[in-house]
Amino acid sequence: MADRKEEITEQRLTKLNRIRSHNIDPYPHRYRRTHTTQEAAALFEERERRNAESPEVRVAGRITAHRSMGKATFIDLRDGSGKIQAYFRKNLLGEAKYQHLHDLDIGDIIGVTGKGFRTRTGEITVAASDFVMLSKSLQTLPEKWHGLTDVERRYRQRYLDLISNEEARHLFVVRSRMIAAVRRFLDERGFIEVETPVLLPVAAGAMARPFSTHHHALEQNLYLRIALELYLKRLIIGGLDKVYEIGRIFRNEGISIRHNPEFTMLESYEAYADYNDVMEMVEQMVYYIAQDVLGTEEVPLGEDIVSLSLPWRRVNLRDELLEKCGVDFLDQRFRELPSLREEAVRLGVGVEENMSWGRLVDKLFSTFVEPDLIQPTFVIDYPVEMSPLAKTKPDDPRLVERFECFIGGIEIANAFTELNDPIEQRKRFEEQERLRSVMGDEEVERLDEDFLVALEYGMPPTGGLGVGIDRLVMALTNQRSIREVILFPQLRAKTAKSEGIPTAEAFGTPTTQQRNNDDA
Repeated sequence: MADRKEEITEQRLTKLNRIRSHNIDPYPHRYRRTHTTQEAAALFEERERRNAESPEVRVAGRITAHRSMGKATFIDLRDGSGKIQAYFRKNLLGEAKYQHLHDLDIGDIIGVTGKGFRTRTGEITVAASDFVMLSKSLQTLPEKWHGLTDVERRYRQRYLDLISNEEARHLFVVRSRMIAAVRRFLDERGFIEVETPVLLPVAAGAMARPFSTHHHALEQNLYLRIALELYLKRLIIGGLDKVYEIGRIFRNEGISIRHNPEFTMLESYEAYADYNDVMEMVEQMVYYIAQDVLGTEEVPLGEDIVSLSLPWRRVNLRDELLEKCGVDFLDQRFRELPSLREEAVRLGVGVEENMSWGRLVDKLFSTFVEPDLIQPTFVIDYPVEMSPLAKTKPDDPRLVERFECFIGGIEIANAFTELNDPIEQRKRFEEQERLRSVMGDEEVERLDEDFLVALEYGMPPTGGLGVGIDRLVMALTNQRSIREVILFPQLRAKTAKSEGIPTAEAFGTPTTQQRNNDDA
């Protein structure tokens, strides 16, 4: 016996065939609507205030509710702007046309022509003088219109989530508006938006494992970019003093509630600036986005209320580690890897076999400091071993001018005063290659010879910034998982569940280096 889903689908196919038997195309090429549902409602209210007759409108949308009462039927229509009720009467439509309502199902998309009125309950409604089928739905939609409860299904079939979950639709509209606000902010400050390659001969610019592919015509192995940095700095060298790019980045690493293999990154570079200038720009930009898109400077995040009012807190990485776990990474005792490893183990921190000194410092930071950085905070001045592309501090070559910005315990931005000494940059790259060779660590910075040649032509002092757009949206919209703010997050193959492999609810543990890559 066919299951319930198969029975309903068969019923819908029968209705589809019946519609076609009346010489009606259930999938017409277009429909010329005059108003969205919300525009139609606003137009009615405007005419109502003036005691004027409501004009005829043509609206369209998906059927989300269908209530038949013999000679009258109420249908709720939802489009991208919202919902409106439509009212169908047999004596207005005629017997034959009214009978076609029996072939409509929840999920169908129809167009309705008619004038607005208010029902006795006060709801704005379109009294249908005509309607047309625009798309017959052959699948049943989720029963509960407040949203899907199956987390994996929400991610795997995002279109159902958007149909049934108004909050999800609103979230992605907000995300789009935030990205537009980022562009406006940077454009108004004189930055120009550029585009750089996605397929690269060298996966450089960050400490991450890349995806690789092979270009057959060129007979060359290429990599999906893991950062935008080195090509944008080439443009600074070329004389474009303020540049930015918002683009997709790819890293072949673990998946977690903060990590997706592909994500959206903003990177900007400004000539004749340093990390202090960039800090001021970041706090002003996020404040601008919150005011422009959300209309507030305070946002909820879990049980906390985050204040984005300026200026933001600035703390020193060395001081924070010393306070939270007693480790001073500039103390001679901890300058060598074995002693730092021993102290980390004593503190109960998991230490991987091939973990470098810089990665271990980062692990201590992510364990003891990062979770408490709820209010917007800039953590400044990192060990040079953790930042091969940043410029050292004039008064202490063991440290670099770098900051990471945190909101709600999540890193949203990473920035440097960019290293522009080509000899020192080559030395740093070579040290990273040595670590890769000795420790077998794929997640180290790679040497990009073409970039080094470009740097030898001279790059002005530059402040560089990377902002994880997905993370920023999470922070400003009270989301704790990156999968909530990416329309189509990466999932395991659908067959994984049958094989006992964890799916959407079970995230892989991110590598230690991913924490260091949390500009993503």
